[in-house]
Amino acid sequence: MRIGMRLLLGYFLIVAVAAVFVLSIFVQEIKPGVRRATEGTLIDTATLLAALARDDLLSGNPTDGQLAKAFAQLQHRPFRANISGIVKVRNEYHVYMTDAQGKVLFDSENKAVGQDYSRWNDVWLTLRGQYGARSTAKDAADPNSTVMYVAAPIISDGRIIGVLSVGKPNAAMAPVIKRSERRILWASAVLLGIALAIGAGMVWWINRSIARLTRYADSVTENRPLALPALGSSELRKLAQALESMRIKLEGKNDIEQYVYALTHELKSPLAAIRGAAEILHEGPPAEVITRFTENILAQNMRMQALVETLLRQARLENRQDIPLAPVAVDELFTQLSEARSIQLAAKKITLTLRPSSLVVVADAELLAQALGNVLDNAIDFTPENGVITLSAQPMGEKAILQVTDSGCGIPDFALPRIFDRFYSLPRENGRKSSGLGLAFVSEAARLLNGEVTLCNRPEGGVLASLTLHRHFT
Repeated sequence: MRIGMRLLLGYFLIVAVAAVFVLSIFVQEIKPGVRRATEGTLIDTATLLAALARDDLLSGNPTDGQLAKAFAQLQHRPFRANISGIVKVRNEYHVYMTDAQGKVLFDSENKAVGQDYSRWNDVWLTLRGQYGARSTAKDAADPNSTVMYVAAPIISDGRIIGVLSVGKPNAAMAPVIKRSERRILWASAVLLGIALAIGAGMVWWINRSIARLTRYADSVTENRPLALPALGSSELRKLAQALESMRIKLEGKNDIEQYVYALTHELKSPLAAIRGAAEILHEGPPAEVITRFTENILAQNMRMQALVETLLRQARLENRQDIPLAPVAVDELFTQLSEARSIQLAAKKITLTLRPSSLVVVADAELLAQALGNVLDNAIDFTPENGVITLSAQPMGEKAILQVTDSGCGIPDFALPRIFDRFYSLPRENGRKSSGLGLAFVSEAARLLNGEVTLCNRPEGGVLASLTLHRHFT
């Protein structure tokens, strides 16, 4: 299982367990919470009605008193109330009044008058000056038939002369409880969905950072390292920096071996030529022979110097990890490259076409000129006389593609995978090879400029070299 899925699964399980735990507490607290609130309302109502019922009890005929008349009118008065979506169409209060001995003198349902309620908790406790309440099922077989009663004392001249008890069926509170439970469950589902979306976003962000780091590690393995990726996590940044440090150290060891091998190989030919010329000069040849071999020694010396300078430039470039970037106008760059190579172009009668462009890229001007100049030099080397080379640029979203096309013979298929390798070179028209560092320099420069370079054969013949860089917007 991928690390992203493991993180998402672990995160989701933690959130789900926490949600179930909190949800169960909320749901368990809804019913007692609603009943406590209802009980508070009942005690207020009972206390108020007890004060109103005092005169009815003192009159000796409570069944015909003001309280009895009020409830008689209430039973015949239709009403409809929409309470937050719950429709109420009838009075659900059950009220009864007892004397000081607990005998029922008034019952709003006219069912218990004359009965002894002195043993019910609400009456028993209230007659003794305590808080009296009870919850009793009308049908023992139906747990949902319970009625909550709360009593208040009827007081006259400082003594308790009776009890007034107000009851309300718990079933009347069921719609409120169920609606609250539904809302909490729905809100919990939404919250869980949001948490899952946040978790998926976090996993996507982590996976993206890991994927960037993986691509970077793969590029190092393929000896074509990308730019060090920008990672949000400090831990991943440290890992990326450790990989970069390891890459630099490993490349340093490999580079030393490759540079020594390349330098030895490249110096063999000029050193042999110099030695041969020196041996001939030692024998005292004619003046014209001395002149020819002296020029040969100087030429071979310049060749060795150019090789050493190329190796040093490549080494300096590969030791740089980041460079300051600035806007570079593409048109000015093309003009500079054209003027600097006018002699080589004229020598082979090559036509260099510059396509105007207003694009501006983000780069180091000197490094970009060297890199694109190397590509142009390659194009000149492999383009026959009277050939055509084109410099152009085109936008691609937030990037720009600088292109060099030539009308040469193209690159052999076997050479394409290694074309950017150090010291890899193909023979020119004259049979000689270069140092093999020109395109390696271009590849390294593209990495430092946060860009990408590609070479491919054109269907109509020749090579298309593309250097992709970030555009500069003003």
